[in-house]
Amino acid sequence: QVQLVESGGGLVQPGGSLRLSCAASGFTFRSYTMSWVRQAPGKGPEWVSAINPGGDRTRYADSVKGRFTISRDNAKNMLYLQMNSLKPEDTALYYCARGAPGRLDPAASWGQGTQVTVSS
Repeated sequence: QVQLVESGGGLVQPGGSLRLSCAASGFTFRSYTMSWVRQAPGKGPEWVSAINPGGDRTRYADSVKGRFTISRDNAKNMLYLQMNSLKPEDTALYYCARGAPGRLDPAASWGQGTQVTVSS
């Protein structure tokens, strides 16, 4: 079955950086578009970024464009999110998810998430 394990979150000051990782298993990773989704306390899930199977096309939410970079390593079944110039409003639980925005797998398959807290 699909298994996604996120890591790399933590507490960082505004303006800082973090790199999130997602280890994927249970499916042919290189065949799927992958996304990062986040959920802030008291809010619904927000799609953040997506990358196509080959890794040469990426998309970003306007709220993170220019600050976040999504990437993948198909040989290692890994998905990454480099987050720079972090803002307090980036505080959320971050999940990796299989699929493109609007066509994501159900939330039950997203994994446990990794917490990102941006605070001074």
